[in-house]
Amino acid sequence: MSTWRGAAPPPSPPIGPGGWWRVAWRGLTLGGVTFGCLGVLLLARLVERPLFGWHRPLTPFITQFVCRMAFVILGMRYTVRGRQMRQRGAVVANHASWLDIFALNARKRIYFVSKAEVAGWPGIGWLARATGTVFINRDRREARTHNDLFEERLKAGHKLLFFPEGTSTDGRRVLPFKTTLFAAFFTEGLHDILHVQPVTVIYTAPPGQHPAFYAWWGDMGFGEHLLKVLAARPQGGVEIVYHAPVRVSDHSDRKALAKACEDAVRCAMPESRAQGV
Repeated sequence: MSTWRGAAPPPSPPIGPGGWWRVAWRGLTLGGVTFGCLGVLLLARLVERPLFGWHRPLTPFITQFVCRMAFVILGMRYTVRGRQMRQRGAVVANHASWLDIFALNARKRIYFVSKAEVAGWPGIGWLARATGTVFINRDRREARTHNDLFEERLKAGHKLLFFPEGTSTDGRRVLPFKTTLFAAFFTEGLHDILHVQPVTVIYTAPPGQHPAFYAWWGDMGFGEHLLKVLAARPQGGVEIVYHAPVRVSDHSDRKALAKACEDAVRCAMPESRAQGV
């Protein structure tokens, strides 16, 4: 998978004594809530898995609690526009940061589709596996296997979340959507029952900071970016925009469906940001 490098990362602001104090208490609090609830989630799965299999009636609420608390701890504004779909199907969104995981999980019971290497990342990989993330290799030779897995999860009622851009950006644009993963929605047995809900994620930087403050892309180090976000005062915010669900059967093929979703995600971006490539 290629990594977007269409803009130079902004320089990280210096962290003063007050900033390091915020890093310490926010980091410890966020880590305690996250990994403490992870322990509760894993215990709950011991009961949930044998009784319900793919269905998870309890543990997604633990994930949502952690993600909502993350923004409280960070002091970031979190706002939502639109309604979450009730129909069976998937969710697609633009991708700008590791914070997307918290932002998109905070209000909706979803399961991310992620590149396979994330499973091996310290901390994040453990959390991703525990919360039911679907890991894939972006290899066309494995497309059939992926489609079978997606079909199984979608039929179980899971709302899978895809980032069709295939990479994160500076959050100031929406890249053309890759269409490969949309093919899973056109398999027999899914085509006539699924909807796809486009979602736009919009970050607002802290006052006086670079507009791409919260974005994480290219070769940016995770540790440095995490420290910058933990230290920030005042903070900015994130807005989640839920668009009207798109019926899969209304589109002739995966390319038409991907374009409809891409247009919906892009239209909610502030005009100064929706630059495409």
